Amino acid sequence: MSTPGIGADQRGGRRNGGSSGASFRKVGDGATNVFVKEPGRFFALCLDTFRAMFVWPFQWREFIQQAWFIVSVTVVPTMLVAIPFGGVLSLQVGGLIRQLGAQSYTGATAVVAIVREASPLVTSLLVAGAAGSAMCADIGSRKIREEIDAMEVLGINPLHRLVVPRMLACAFVALFLNGLVSVVGLLGGYFFNVVLQDGTPGAYLASFNAIAQLPDLLQAEFKAFVFGITAGLVAAYKGLNAKGGPKGVGDAVNQTVVITFMLLFLENFIISTLYFQFVPSKGM
Repeated sequence: MSTPGIGADQRGGRRNGGSSGASFRKVGDGATNVFVKEPGRFFALCLDTFRAMFVWPFQWREFIQQAWFIVSVTVVPTMLVAIPFGGVLSLQVGGLIRQLGAQSYTGATAVVAIVREASPLVTSLLVAGAAGSAMCADIGSRKIREEIDAMEVLGINPLHRLVVPRMLACAFVALFLNGLVSVVGLLGGYFFNVVLQDGTPGAYLASFNAIAQLPDLLQAEFKAFVFGITAGLVAAYKGLNAKGGPKGVGDAVNQTVVITFMLLFLENFIISTLYFQFVPSKGM
Protein backbone atom coordinates (compact mmCIF):
# COMPACT_ATOMS: atom_id res chain seq x y z
CA MET A 1 0.00 0.00 0.00
CA SER A 2 1.56 3.30 -1.09
CA THR A 3 1.58 6.51 0.87
CA PRO A 4 -0.12 9.39 -1.00
CA GLY A 5 2.28 11.98 0.31
CA ILE A 6 5.34 10.39 -1.28
CA GLY A 7 3.86 10.32 -4.75
CA ALA A 8 2.65 13.89 -4.40
CA ASP A 9 6.13 15.10 -3.35
CA GLN A 10 7.69 13.32 -6.28
CA ARG A 11 5.21 14.81 -8.74
CA GLY A 12 5.68 18.22 -7.19
CA GLY A 13 9.46 17.83 -7.45
CA ARG A 14 9.13 16.88 -11.09
CA ARG A 15 6.89 19.89 -11.73
CA ASN A 16 9.31 22.23 -9.96
CA GLY A 17 12.26 20.73 -11.81
CA GLY A 18 10.44 21.04 -15.11
CA SER A 19 9.55 24.67 -14.49
CA SER A 20 13.16 25.44 -13.51
CA GLY A 21 14.44 23.75 -16.65
CA ALA A 22 11.95 25.67 -18.77
CA SER A 23 13.06 28.92 -17.16
CA PHE A 24 16.72 28.15 -17.86
CA ARG A 25 15.90 27.23 -21.45
CA LYS A 26 13.95 30.46 -21.86
CA VAL A 27 16.84 32.51 -20.51
CA GLY A 28 19.30 30.65 -22.72
CA ASP A 29 17.14 31.16 -25.80
CA GLY A 30 16.87 34.86 -25.00
CA ALA A 31 20.61 35.23 -24.56
CA THR A 32 21.24 33.33 -27.80
CA ASN A 33 18.80 35.57 -29.64
CA VAL A 34 20.40 38.77 -28.29
CA PHE A 35 24.06 37.82 -28.72
CA VAL A 36 23.97 35.53 -31.76
CA LYS A 37 20.79 35.64 -33.83
CA GLU A 38 20.07 39.37 -33.78
CA PRO A 39 23.67 40.42 -34.63
CA GLY A 40 23.69 37.79 -37.38
CA ARG A 41 20.46 39.08 -38.91
CA PHE A 42 21.70 42.66 -38.69
CA PHE A 43 25.00 41.72 -40.34
CA ALA A 44 23.10 39.94 -43.12
CA LEU A 45 20.97 43.06 -43.64
CA CYS A 46 24.11 45.19 -43.85
CA LEU A 47 25.62 42.92 -46.51
CA ASP A 48 22.40 42.87 -48.54
CA THR A 49 22.09 46.65 -48.28
CA PHE A 50 25.66 47.30 -49.45
CA ARG A 51 25.08 44.90 -52.33
CA ALA A 52 21.85 46.72 -53.23
CA MET A 53 23.76 50.02 -53.40
CA PHE A 54 25.21 49.01 -56.78
CA VAL A 55 21.88 48.02 -58.33
CA TRP A 56 20.75 50.39 -61.06
CA PRO A 57 18.79 52.67 -61.14
CA PHE A 58 19.56 54.54 -57.96
CA GLN A 59 16.55 56.08 -56.22
CA TRP A 60 17.62 59.73 -56.50
CA ARG A 61 14.20 61.17 -55.75
CA GLU A 62 13.86 59.17 -52.55
CA PHE A 63 17.42 60.11 -51.58
CA ILE A 64 16.77 63.85 -52.03
CA GLN A 65 13.46 63.70 -50.16
CA GLN A 66 14.99 61.85 -47.24
CA ALA A 67 18.04 64.13 -47.13
CA TRP A 68 15.81 67.21 -47.06
CA PHE A 69 13.66 65.66 -44.33
CA ILE A 70 16.74 64.89 -42.20
CA VAL A 71 18.02 68.45 -42.68
CA SER A 72 14.66 69.91 -41.70
CA VAL A 73 14.46 67.98 -38.43
CA THR A 74 18.11 68.20 -37.36
CA VAL A 75 19.61 71.58 -38.34
CA VAL A 76 17.96 73.76 -35.69
CA PRO A 77 18.39 71.23 -32.81
CA THR A 78 22.00 70.73 -33.87
CA MET A 79 22.76 74.44 -33.67
CA LEU A 80 20.95 74.77 -30.33
CA VAL A 81 22.94 71.87 -28.87
CA ALA A 82 26.28 72.96 -30.37
CA ILE A 83 26.23 76.45 -28.79
CA PRO A 84 26.08 75.36 -25.11
CA PHE A 85 28.26 72.34 -25.90
CA GLY A 86 31.05 74.56 -27.20
CA GLY A 87 30.50 77.01 -24.35
CA VAL A 88 30.78 74.35 -21.66
CA LEU A 89 33.94 72.91 -23.22
CA SER A 90 35.44 76.38 -23.48
CA LEU A 91 34.64 77.20 -19.85
CA GLN A 92 36.00 73.91 -18.52
CA VAL A 93 39.11 73.91 -20.70
CA GLY A 94 39.67 77.62 -20.16
CA GLY A 95 39.63 77.22 -16.40
CA LEU A 96 42.07 74.32 -16.54
CA ILE A 97 44.38 76.10 -18.99
CA ARG A 98 44.35 79.21 -16.82
CA GLN A 99 45.44 77.16 -13.80
CA LEU A 100 48.32 75.75 -15.84
CA GLY A 101 49.38 79.22 -16.99
CA ALA A 102 48.77 78.58 -20.69
CA GLN A 103 45.71 80.70 -21.37
CA SER A 104 46.95 81.55 -24.86
CA TYR A 105 46.28 77.96 -25.92
CA THR A 106 42.58 78.00 -25.01
CA GLY A 107 41.57 78.25 -28.65
CA ALA A 108 43.75 75.33 -29.66
CA THR A 109 42.37 73.01 -27.00
CA ALA A 110 38.80 74.07 -27.84
CA VAL A 111 39.39 73.26 -31.50
CA VAL A 112 40.78 69.83 -30.66
CA ALA A 113 37.95 69.00 -28.24
CA ILE A 114 35.13 70.23 -30.46
CA VAL A 115 36.35 69.24 -33.91
CA ARG A 116 37.92 65.91 -33.01
CA GLU A 117 35.38 64.47 -30.56
CA ALA A 118 32.39 66.67 -29.77
CA SER A 119 31.08 67.52 -33.22
CA PRO A 120 30.85 63.93 -34.57
CA LEU A 121 29.12 62.74 -31.41
CA VAL A 122 26.61 65.60 -31.34
CA THR A 123 25.89 65.10 -35.03
CA SER A 124 25.43 61.36 -34.73
CA LEU A 125 23.22 61.56 -31.64
CA LEU A 126 20.90 64.04 -33.30
CA VAL A 127 20.80 62.11 -36.56
CA ALA A 128 20.06 58.90 -34.66
CA GLY A 129 17.55 60.46 -32.27
CA ALA A 130 15.62 62.63 -34.73
CA ALA A 131 16.11 61.15 -38.19
CA GLY A 132 16.70 57.51 -37.23
CA SER A 133 13.58 57.27 -35.10
CA ALA A 134 11.45 58.82 -37.85
CA MET A 135 12.92 56.44 -40.45
CA CYS A 136 12.24 53.45 -38.22
CA ALA A 137 8.65 54.58 -37.63
CA ASP A 138 8.10 55.04 -41.38
CA ILE A 139 9.52 51.65 -42.38
CA GLY A 140 7.84 49.92 -39.42
CA SER A 141 4.47 51.37 -40.40
CA ARG A 142 4.96 50.08 -43.92
CA LYS A 143 5.84 46.68 -42.47
CA ILE A 144 2.72 46.29 -40.32
CA ARG A 145 0.54 47.55 -43.20
CA GLU A 146 2.13 44.77 -45.30
CA GLU A 147 3.47 47.25 -47.85
CA ILE A 148 6.89 45.58 -47.64
CA ASP A 149 5.34 42.21 -48.46
CA ALA A 150 3.47 43.77 -51.37
CA MET A 151 6.71 45.24 -52.74
CA GLU A 152 8.38 41.83 -52.56
CA VAL A 153 5.43 40.23 -54.37
CA LEU A 154 5.77 42.81 -57.14
CA GLY A 155 9.47 41.99 -57.46
CA ILE A 156 10.70 45.25 -55.86
CA ASN A 157 13.61 44.93 -53.47
CA PRO A 158 12.72 46.92 -50.31
CA LEU A 159 16.40 47.35 -49.47
CA HIS A 160 17.13 48.96 -52.83
CA ARG A 161 13.95 51.03 -52.86
CA LEU A 162 13.74 52.19 -49.23
CA VAL A 163 16.83 51.37 -47.17
CA VAL A 164 19.70 52.41 -49.46
CA PRO A 165 18.44 55.98 -50.10
CA ARG A 166 17.73 56.53 -46.41
CA MET A 167 21.09 55.16 -45.29
CA LEU A 168 23.04 57.29 -47.77
CA ALA A 169 20.93 60.34 -46.93
CA CYS A 170 21.85 59.95 -43.24
CA ALA A 171 25.55 59.65 -44.08
CA PHE A 172 25.47 62.55 -46.57
CA VAL A 173 23.67 64.96 -44.23
CA ALA A 174 25.86 63.92 -41.28
CA LEU A 175 28.94 65.21 -43.14
CA PHE A 176 27.49 68.72 -43.40
CA LEU A 177 25.98 68.68 -39.92
CA ASN A 178 29.40 67.81 -38.53
CA GLY A 179 30.85 70.94 -40.14
CA LEU A 180 27.94 73.00 -38.83
CA VAL A 181 28.47 71.72 -35.29
CA SER A 182 32.19 72.50 -35.50
CA VAL A 183 31.62 76.09 -36.66
CA VAL A 184 28.79 76.84 -34.22
CA GLY A 185 30.63 75.16 -31.35
CA LEU A 186 33.79 77.19 -31.97
CA LEU A 187 31.77 80.42 -32.16
CA GLY A 188 30.09 79.53 -28.88
CA GLY A 189 33.45 78.73 -27.32
CA TYR A 190 34.84 82.04 -28.57
CA PHE A 191 31.95 83.97 -27.03
CA PHE A 192 32.20 82.25 -23.65
CA ASN A 193 35.98 82.50 -23.54
CA VAL A 194 36.24 86.15 -24.57
CA VAL A 195 33.15 87.54 -22.85
CA LEU A 196 32.85 85.47 -19.68
CA GLN A 197 36.47 84.56 -19.02
CA ASP A 198 38.07 87.82 -20.21
CA GLY A 199 40.16 86.02 -22.78
CA THR A 200 42.00 87.69 -25.64
CA PRO A 201 40.28 87.38 -29.03
CA GLY A 202 43.58 87.41 -30.90
CA ALA A 203 45.09 84.69 -28.76
CA TYR A 204 41.99 82.51 -29.11
CA LEU A 205 42.04 82.76 -32.90
CA ALA A 206 45.81 82.65 -33.34
CA SER A 207 46.20 79.39 -31.41
CA PHE A 208 43.77 77.44 -33.61
CA ASN A 209 46.52 75.61 -35.50
CA ALA A 210 48.86 75.18 -32.54
CA ILE A 211 47.63 71.67 -31.74
CA ALA A 212 44.91 70.94 -34.29
CA GLN A 213 45.73 69.70 -37.78
CA LEU A 214 43.90 68.79 -40.97
CA PRO A 215 43.69 65.02 -40.20
CA ASP A 216 41.62 65.93 -37.12
CA LEU A 217 38.93 67.39 -39.37
CA LEU A 218 39.14 64.47 -41.80
CA GLN A 219 38.80 62.02 -38.93
CA ALA A 220 35.73 63.88 -37.65
CA GLU A 221 34.14 63.80 -41.10
CA PHE A 222 34.86 60.07 -41.40
CA LYS A 223 33.28 59.49 -38.00
CA ALA A 224 30.18 61.43 -38.98
CA PHE A 225 29.87 59.44 -42.22
CA VAL A 226 30.19 56.09 -40.43
CA PHE A 227 27.79 57.18 -37.70
CA GLY A 228 25.22 58.21 -40.31
CA ILE A 229 25.45 54.83 -42.04
CA THR A 230 25.06 53.06 -38.69
CA ALA A 231 22.00 55.11 -37.75
CA GLY A 232 20.34 54.38 -41.10
CA LEU A 233 21.05 50.65 -40.97
CA VAL A 234 19.82 50.19 -37.41
CA ALA A 235 16.64 52.17 -38.14
CA ALA A 236 15.99 50.08 -41.26
CA TYR A 237 16.65 46.79 -39.47
CA LYS A 238 14.31 47.55 -36.58
CA GLY A 239 11.66 48.95 -38.91
CA LEU A 240 11.70 45.91 -41.19
CA ASN A 241 11.40 43.58 -38.19
CA ALA A 242 8.62 45.48 -36.43
CA LYS A 243 5.62 43.38 -35.47
CA GLY A 244 2.68 43.53 -33.11
CA GLY A 245 0.85 46.54 -34.51
CA PRO A 246 1.43 50.18 -33.53
CA LYS A 247 2.87 49.15 -30.16
CA GLY A 248 5.50 47.09 -31.96
CA VAL A 249 6.47 50.10 -34.06
CA GLY A 250 6.86 52.21 -30.92
CA ASP A 251 9.03 49.54 -29.31
CA ALA A 252 11.15 49.34 -32.48
CA VAL A 253 11.68 53.11 -32.43
CA ASN A 254 12.82 53.02 -28.80
CA GLN A 255 15.16 50.11 -29.49
CA THR A 256 16.55 51.92 -32.52
CA VAL A 257 17.61 54.94 -30.48
CA VAL A 258 19.17 52.89 -27.67
CA ILE A 259 21.03 50.44 -29.93
CA THR A 260 22.28 53.22 -32.19
CA PHE A 261 23.65 55.21 -29.27
CA MET A 262 25.50 52.15 -27.96
CA LEU A 263 26.98 51.36 -31.38
CA LEU A 264 28.01 54.98 -31.93
CA PHE A 265 29.98 55.16 -28.71
CA LEU A 266 31.66 51.83 -29.53
CA GLU A 267 32.55 52.99 -33.04
CA ASN A 268 33.81 56.31 -31.71
CA PHE A 269 36.15 54.51 -29.33
CA ILE A 270 37.49 52.21 -32.05
CA ILE A 271 38.03 54.98 -34.63
CA SER A 272 39.68 57.30 -32.09
CA THR A 273 42.00 54.53 -30.92
CA LEU A 274 43.06 53.71 -34.49
CA TYR A 275 43.51 57.40 -35.28
CA PHE A 276 45.86 57.99 -32.36
CA GLN A 277 47.83 54.89 -33.31
CA PHE A 278 48.43 55.84 -36.94
CA VAL A 279 48.37 59.68 -36.93
CA PRO A 280 51.01 61.37 -34.78
CA SER A 281 49.94 64.32 -32.66
CA LYS A 282 51.11 67.78 -33.65
CA GLY A 283 53.82 69.28 -31.45
CA MET A 284 53.51 72.59 -29.65
